[in-house]
Amino acid sequence: MDMKDSVVDRYTKGAEAVQPNLCCPVDYDAFLLAMLPKEVIEKDYGCGDPSRYVKDGDVVLDLGSGSGKICYMAAQLVGDKGRVIGVDMNDEMLALARQYQPEMAEKLGGDKVSFVKGQIQDLAHSLENPDSSEPMIADNSVDLVLSNCVLNLVNDSDKKQLLEEIFRVVKPGGRIAMSDIVADEAIPEHLKADPELWSGCISGSFLEDEFLESFKQVGFRAVKCDKWDAEPWQVVEGIEFRSVTITAVKGDDVPCIDKGHAVIYKGPYVEITDDEGHVFYRGKRMAVCERTYNFLIGGLYGDDFIGIEPADKTDGELWCAPAGTLRPASETKGSRHSNAKTGGSCC
Repeated sequence: MDMKDSVVDRYTKGAEAVQPNLCCPVDYDAFLLAMLPKEVIEKDYGCGDPSRYVKDGDVVLDLGSGSGKICYMAAQLVGDKGRVIGVDMNDEMLALARQYQPEMAEKLGGDKVSFVKGQIQDLAHSLENPDSSEPMIADNSVDLVLSNCVLNLVNDSDKKQLLEEIFRVVKPGGRIAMSDIVADEAIPEHLKADPELWSGCISGSFLEDEFLESFKQVGFRAVKCDKWDAEPWQVVEGIEFRSVTITAVKGDDVPCIDKGHAVIYKGPYVEITDDEGHVFYRGKRMAVCERTYNFLIGGLYGDDFIGIEPADKTDGELWCAPAGTLRPASETKGSRHSNAKTGGSCC
């Protein structure tokens, strides 16, 4: 069932007048809100604050940018070399966000924010320049993709394409931070068919586990639920709908080369398995390729692993360690150990 018209109508009204029922209580950074126009703040509708994940120098893409609030918050964090792109399909919301671009550019010390008209499940095709031969958002061009309570508004039949498009535009090593509403039980068809519930960020929600698993299935790694509201935002026919924020990383697109690297999982669990199926036993030297080593030691997993680099540098060979492959200590003598806590001893 196509709920696009109900979503457009609901958010057109949201651009014209404040719609309190469209947003959850969120503790946004007051410092970042201070320079934003009042109208931009009041007519933004979200359930989380993904701007907290922005880093200096990032190229940021905000899906369903609405009034532009998250874009203008992110623009204060990207520094001189970063920029922010907002995508929305609603003309009234785009007009509202663009209305304040000159004012915000002056406050930000540069025109760091742009807004484009498009559907978030089709980031290749602009609705303003449909004949363009260039994709609206290019492959591997974005450091961080954000979304604030918008993914649930996309038709169920388009959600797989939506996630694939997000994966397409993120750079290798890039990240996502998605705030959205999830359901604790399957949503029955009669609720999905209700335009008011769909446009109100209810009926199109992902299931709790489905939300995380869907990003893994399209290729993201280190998929994590980083924020989970203790209380549901709404309860409809006994189904709890609550706000969560998930994060994930797109791995580097390089081959698996065995150069003799190993990692030791520190614990506290007996063993863990990553999104690629590698198994790591607590306290054991596990064989990994160079790509996996760099991802584990230099990324989100860094605090959980000790890295052991090969003592002898070689070109290596194409190889991805089968799950549970150990690296004998005899192969890593004299190697440098990273992420190892030192100090406090008499050595």
